[in-house]
Amino acid sequence: MALYENKITLKGFVGKDAESFATKNQRTLVVFSLATKSGYKNKQTNEWVNRTEWHRIVAFGKPADDAKPLKKGDYVEVEGEMQSSPREIDGVKDKKKTKIKIRDWEVRASKVDKLAKPESSRDENLDAEPVTEDDAA
Repeated sequence: MALYENKITLKGFVGKDAESFATKNQRTLVVFSLATKSGYKNKQTNEWVNRTEWHRIVAFGKPADDAKPLKKGDYVEVEGEMQSSPREIDGVKDKKKTKIKIRDWEVRASKVDKLAKPESSRDENLDAEPVTEDDAA
């Protein structure tokens, strides 16, 4: 058993068409957003409480080749690892400029598979609000 492991598997819908870029070394880099949903039934109100999470997916090499043709609405499964990158932004507090350190999270894909769109199932939350393009990361 591994002492530490950084592994994530996500299934969801692509929020925007995948974008391809070239790095300085002419490696292909593909970026797209992926929406996943989770929810629970509030026992007091008997209503569904839903949450959509947006994930920034970055792929290099073969996973990038698999991700290039992805379009908004495609249903995909992504395997990879979570990575964060720190950055600083300028902020103002009490009329004084200050640097604020934040972390951006992304999934570095090691595998990207386009799946057949799921048919409606009983487990699906039919009360869930639809995901709009404005929600896309």
